Amino acid sequence: MNRLSINFLGKELKNNVITSSGCFGFGEEYSNYFDINELGAVNLKGITLNKKEGNKGIRIAETPSGMINCIGLENPGIEYFKNNIVKNIKYSSPIILNINGASIDEYIKVSEIANEIERVNFIELNISCPNVKNGGMAFGASCESAENTTKAVRKVLTKKPLIVKLSPNVTDIAAIAKAAEDAGADSVSLVNTFLAMKIDTKTRKPLLGNIFGGLSGDCIRPIAVRMVYQVYKAVKIPIVGMGGISSYDDALEFIMAGASLVSIGAGIFSNPMLPIEVIRGIDNYLKENKIENIKELIGAAHL
Repeated sequence: MNRLSINFLGKELKNNVITSSGCFGFGEEYSNYFDINELGAVNLKGITLNKKEGNKGIRIAETPSGMINCIGLENPGIEYFKNNIVKNIKYSSPIILNINGASIDEYIKVSEIANEIERVNFIELNISCPNVKNGGMAFGASCESAENTTKAVRKVLTKKPLIVKLSPNVTDIAAIAKAAEDAGADSVSLVNTFLAMKIDTKTRKPLLGNIFGGLSGDCIRPIAVRMVYQVYKAVKIPIVGMGGISSYDDALEFIMAGASLVSIGAGIFSNPMLPIEVIRGIDNYLKENKIENIKELIGAAHL
């Protein structure tokens, strides 16, 4: 028996380690480093209805133990993805498509197209992006907005399991997760990046072109783990945990807090082999502790 195998929303995954949207391109970009088929699943770059150029000016800034980005969802649009990119994907790992919109109507239109792309296994509804001026985080800022957006997408998304990506920039993430669950979400993923900024002391102006961006990296992990722990107590649907994972031990924290899957993002930039190191590290941990399957550790930290 594969110690790492897990059934996630009806799909058998070889392990519970996946990539985070926006940090792994469309997957092929990292094929020179390792076999993409070793991943449990691949979460693709965020897609919108129409092509987006992203934000102007400086888009990335370093910060202690992390980074701030304001890429602005630069992508070729859902139709181009459907007609060109998805046909050239060579790996067989399951695919999660992260979808975005500037309005509920846009989310619905993107969902209708994504619903018909056979190669896509799961949809991740991004209602939490902090670095776009229109849409993004606003859709996940309250229980009502999260519920309305999820419900609208769920109505048209009839062929794919729905994961709703939550924002940490809220007062009660557990309540919002429950609202998404009640509206038809099959899973929730958390956390997206924290709203942040950096000021250039030489020019005395904000460094990033968008002024604000999303903070990710090691610095956010303890807060992200806390939020996963809280959400696990509030919902019955599986959780995808992420936020500053840079080792297998970090990933185990998220799993013990309640995450069924762990998603690796910013850590890949400094260590492209990180997802494989995490997979092997978790496997060794299970072997050394005589644990038959990873499922035994999900939520293990709850008293």
